[in-house]
Amino acid sequence: MAGSASRAEHSGQGASCSGRISPDGTVGIIANPVSGRDVRRVAARGAVSTTEDKRNRIARAVIGAVTAGATRIVAMAEPFGIATGALTDLRIDAEIEIVDVGATVSPTDTIRAVEAMRARDVSVLVTLGGDGTNRTIAGVWPDATLVPMSTGTNNVFPSLTEPTVAGAAAGLLASGVVDPEACAPRSKLITVTSGKGTSGKGTSGKGTSGKGTSGKGTSQEGELARGWTEIALIDAVTLANDFVGNRMPADGVRMRQVLVSRAHPASIGLSSLAGLLRPCSFDDDAGVLVECGPGGRPMRVALAPGLYRTVPVIDHRGVDLGETIELRGPTVLSLDGDRERTIGPDEAAIADVRRSGPRVVDVDRALELGAAAGVFETSRAPTGDRPLNAVAKVHYHHADGTPIRDCC
Repeated sequence: MAGSASRAEHSGQGASCSGRISPDGTVGIIANPVSGRDVRRVAARGAVSTTEDKRNRIARAVIGAVTAGATRIVAMAEPFGIATGALTDLRIDAEIEIVDVGATVSPTDTIRAVEAMRARDVSVLVTLGGDGTNRTIAGVWPDATLVPMSTGTNNVFPSLTEPTVAGAAAGLLASGVVDPEACAPRSKLITVTSGKGTSGKGTSGKGTSGKGTSGKGTSQEGELARGWTEIALIDAVTLANDFVGNRMPADGVRMRQVLVSRAHPASIGLSSLAGLLRPCSFDDDAGVLVECGPGGRPMRVALAPGLYRTVPVIDHRGVDLGETIELRGPTVLSLDGDRERTIGPDEAAIADVRRSGPRVVDVDRALELGAAAGVFETSRAPTGDRPLNAVAKVHYHHADGTPIRDCC
């Protein structure tokens, strides 16, 4: 198996902005309005993340970002008014743009928001959501730099960092004070690609994979004929006797193959299962494959908050980056907790793990570098005490940049 490396080895050293491509001080905010509010709060005991809680988190993150050097904040308008409620009348010394992407509280809202952020050359995205929200973002913009904050159900990819300092880390990178090469390494990404063939014993070998895309918008039958590609940030799982769109926690006895990019026994979800057997960190250049099914050794696993279930484990092993794994049909494919596709009995899908996901900001390291650069010394700080003394100017624009109101 390939060896592991520290984040410093993956990302370089120092606080120079030489590795930053056109830092312009812009931080984007993407908050999934329905994260932390789905049926899994009933099926398990996950905490409910309210609209007011998300507004409060956004406000704290934005204050931190502007204090650390961000000069422009871009956020998405949506029916719950999360960003607009958080940013309107916020006393910060920065320009605020609210982008109307025609949100309808559907997964496509995040897709359109990310596209709008990328078109505006946003330097860093602060995200509020779970593994599924960040998977959607990665599918649209795999080269993005993220500060992911947890509000979802399965929270392995995002962190529980205090929003104030998470926002400050984003501001340090957006302003160019801290180099992303020093504290924002690429994350690992699981890519699953369809392929015609007969299923049989699992095989593995070296190979290549295509770029992760969402694969939405056409019938699955047509896509199977010409192939499809899906991605996951944390886990890709095959499930027997399940169905696409099922939002309930997975039944352990239905699990067959579990491929994870990260594994730790203190995680929640399938990362926890692999972590009980073979821990694998963010920094490890590897993944873990767990084979499950009838006759396996029973393991008690925290599959959701407050919910342990038994998973029969047959075998497990490490997976090198780039090593291909055959996912065998018939099965339902779950990606970061969401059942997305059916793989038929005469079909096969190929999965691999690569370090090709979005950059993820190491908040602690970014703040250490910012402090060493003197950013928070009042005489040198980009904003000092001014954020409390002036209400920010808010611009309301359509996704194409045209004003909605007479604000420009």
